[in-house]
Amino acid sequence: MRTPRQAARVVVLDPTGAVFMFQYHEEGTGAHWALPGGGLDPGETPLQAARRELREETGWDDIPLDGTLLCLWEHDFTRIGVPVRQREHIFLTRGPRRDLTGEVGWSRAPDGIPRARWWPPDELSATTETVWPPRLADLPAAVRRDGPPTAPVDLGHVPTDHRPGAA
Repeated sequence: MRTPRQAARVVVLDPTGAVFMFQYHEEGTGAHWALPGGGLDPGETPLQAARRELREETGWDDIPLDGTLLCLWEHDFTRIGVPVRQREHIFLTRGPRRDLTGEVGWSRAPDGIPRARWWPPDELSATTETVWPPRLADLPAAVRRDGPPTAPVDLGHVPTDHRPGAA
């Protein structure tokens, strides 16, 4: 049985449409790229968690989050030895392209997060690396073409092994 967990993440688009992401190395899921974010604290809404997590993980406290919800999805993984099914709320915002700031500017390799980078749209679309959530490359492109989403895309439950080409 998996423990349910709620989380919030943020798509930060720079002026060129590049997306900021962290690379994670986790037992059971291996290497993958994911957006800044994490689990909700008790009593927190997904939007409050997204704001807190963005600030904690990047040091960026000046990027506005207006509550634009881009997508939702669920996935299974093991967190600190506990199997979880995580429901993620993915929010959208825009900000300047810059490096991590403050105390988070140092390497986070001890936390299983060895790298961070901006992914230009063409590289994100072409990568064979695992990106969470799946289809992320399609979502910001749709936002750039059509303006803010009127309703979030619900990707549903995605199996744990969602590497390109995995069954």
